Amino acid sequence: MTSHLSIPVARPLLGEEEVSAVRRVILSGWVTQGPEVQAFEREFAAFTGAPFACAVSSCTTALHLALRALGADSGSEVVTVSHSFIATANAIRYCGATPVFVDFDARTFNIDPARIEAALTRRTAAIPCVHQLGMPCDLPAVLDVAKRVGVPVIEDAACAAGSEIRWNGQWERIGRPRGDIACFSFHPRKLVTTGDGGMLTTSNPEWDAQFRRWRQHGMSLTDLARHGSDTVEHESYTDLGYNYRLTDIQAAIGREQLSRLPEVLVRRRQLAARYASLLAATGFEAPYEPDWARSNWQSFCVRLPARCGQQAVMQRMLDEGIATRRGVMCSHREPAYAGPVARTAGPLAESEKAQDECVLLPLFTQMTDADQAAVVDSLRRACLS
Repeated sequence: MTSHLSIPVARPLLGEEEVSAVRRVILSGWVTQGPEVQAFEREFAAFTGAPFACAVSSCTTALHLALRALGADSGSEVVTVSHSFIATANAIRYCGATPVFVDFDARTFNIDPARIEAALTRRTAAIPCVHQLGMPCDLPAVLDVAKRVGVPVIEDAACAAGSEIRWNGQWERIGRPRGDIACFSFHPRKLVTTGDGGMLTTSNPEWDAQFRRWRQHGMSLTDLARHGSDTVEHESYTDLGYNYRLTDIQAAIGREQLSRLPEVLVRRRQLAARYASLLAATGFEAPYEPDWARSNWQSFCVRLPARCGQQAVMQRMLDEGIATRRGVMCSHREPAYAGPVARTAGPLAESEKAQDECVLLPLFTQMTDADQAAVVDSLRRACLS
C-alpha cells in the first residue's frame, strides 16, 4: 500500500534566482562557452582555493581529461576502487587503460590506502581516489603512498563540492587540490547542479591550458579570444580534442548554485545530525565521519542489520512512497567489466558487502523534520516486516 507521502531520494534546489540567471544569458545572445563559463570557473577556483578551474560537460569528461593529461593509455593501468559509480572506471577505459580495483575502508567507503601499494606496477599511470558520497578519503595517506612511488593522484570529487579535510591543522575544502587534479560533478543529485556538468581543478597551469584546448576540439583559440579580437584570427588544431564544453546557460545556473552552497552545507549537516539521532534511537548505525573530515552529506548511507534484506527493505519503503538507492554499485560486478578489461588486486569483500547491505536514504536541502521522521519510521517498519 502506498501512503500519501512522496519523498524522493534527492531533489535539486532550484529557484527564481536560477530562472533569472538563465533569462539574462539567453537575452545576452551568448549562450555557449563564453563569459559566464569564465566567471563560473573563477568563482569555483576561489571557493575551493584552487589556482585553476576548468569547466567541462560532466565529471566523466573531467576524469577522462585528467587521466589523459597524466598519460593513461593502452599500455597503462590505473588503480582505483570498484565501489563507485561506473563513470570512474569508464573514464579509465576511454583512455584504453586497464582499471585495477582495490577494496575500501569499511567505515568511510573510501579507498583503503594500505591496499594501494600492492596494486601498483611499473605500468601504473595514476591513482584516482574517490571522495565517496561526499565523505573525504584519507588523502594524506593516499598521497604518502603515491609520492613514495612517484604515481600521480586524481581526486574523484564528483560528490564532494563543499566537503572539507583538515590539513596541517587547518580546514580546507576539497578541490584545492592536494592531489594533482580534482574532478567535480554538477549532476542534479549533487549539491551544486547545472543540469549536468563538471569541473577540473589543478595547480598546474600547463594541464589547465591543455584541458581548455581538449574540451573544445583541440582548438588553439578560444571563442572569447576570437570574438574579442580586432583582427581576423584563425584557429589551429594541433592534437585530438573533444566536444566537452559547458554552456553559458549552465554556468549561469552554476554560479547561483555556488553562491548558496555555504548555507546549503549548514542545512545538510543539520539534516545528517538529525538522521544520526533518529537512527540511534531505533538501533541503526549512522555513517562514520572521521574527526579530520567534514562531509557535505551528498548522500546518507545506512548499513542494514543482517536480518534485513536490502531489496525487500527498499521495496517496502517505496510502497510507502519513500525512494531509496542501494549501496553504491561495484563496477567489477557489471557485465561491461567481465573478462580482461579490468583486474582486481585482492578480494573486494568490503566493496561487495556495501553494495549488498547498504541503503542510501533520502537527503535533500528542503527536507523537513516530518520527512526525516517518516523515512526512519519507514526504515524501521521495513526491517521488522
